[in-house]
Amino acid sequence: MSVPVLEVHDLVKNFSIKTAAGIRVVRRTVQAVSGVSFTINEGQTVGLVGESGSGKTTVGRCVLRLIEPTGGSVQFKGQELLGMDQKVLRRLRAQMQIVFQDPYASLDPKMTVGAAIAEPLVIQKVEGNHEDRVVELLELVGLASDHSKRFPHEFSGGQRQRVGIARALALNPSLIVLDEPVSALDVSIQAGVVNLLEDLQAQLGLSYLFIAHDLSVVRHISDVVAVMYLGKLMEIGPADEIYNSPSHPYTQALLSAIPEPDPVTERKRQRILLQGDVPSPIDPPSGCRFRTRCPIAKEICAQEEPELIDRGQGHPVACHFAEVMPVKVSITGSALGTSAV
Repeated sequence: MSVPVLEVHDLVKNFSIKTAAGIRVVRRTVQAVSGVSFTINEGQTVGLVGESGSGKTTVGRCVLRLIEPTGGSVQFKGQELLGMDQKVLRRLRAQMQIVFQDPYASLDPKMTVGAAIAEPLVIQKVEGNHEDRVVELLELVGLASDHSKRFPHEFSGGQRQRVGIARALALNPSLIVLDEPVSALDVSIQAGVVNLLEDLQAQLGLSYLFIAHDLSVVRHISDVVAVMYLGKLMEIGPADEIYNSPSHPYTQALLSAIPEPDPVTERKRQRILLQGDVPSPIDPPSGCRFRTRCPIAKEICAQEEPELIDRGQGHPVACHFAEVMPVKVSITGSALGTSAV
């Protein structure tokens, strides 16, 4: 049996911040990620979804040790990353890459695209003709070889994100963390980038951690979907199960918010509206963190935190009253219903 590409177990990340309390300055703890666990196998995509502030990006950066986790375990192909010597980690990072949300901010405006793509090869001291490799990567992501001489401002948003993907592929990685890779792009461009990622995965055997808030995009590309809320996983399971029979009230609310392309159906469908705002991660609610906005919360929800376990739905759910609710989700009218590039 092959070793998973990535195993994350009980990942915790707390940030220490200073807040004003009258004339005093008090140091408090922000619980950004609290006990998150998941596994990514070879050639698999795990979609990590949730509202802004749920801790998705923090998880992605902890996985790569771009920020240091507070606790837990992160294993890449059986090797524990937490506590690993920086020199060893630097060599191992060639196999783990990231594509950022903002394709313009992730590229140095003073460097040509060719130089940006070749930079990982220079840093890792890879021998060979870097120019040939740059041309190969540009063509792999659907760009022309002469684009290597241009600067980032000469490209569209979709093209810049393709450059970011080419840069991430330069060292032949096994795992790529995709941090909201299409959220900054026009709707008409998103499909081309997502289709490119799927083609590259099939061609190169890549594994993805796909972080997003757009549930339509996540469904299109993910094998497993993990739903986060306020630093914790609420539900995790095969994409088809999560989308066709969500069991956590939060997942159900998120899915009900996906618009229907048919105006008649859109007017008739019933949405689950969440009340209030996301609580502060400095002082999360007792018991279930979702209870302050949950439409079915009861007294036990404030007293006892529900475990993330299979309660008969076929996949783990962190809810005392988990119940399958069939939800019809259509992605026909989203960006993924078009082949625009």
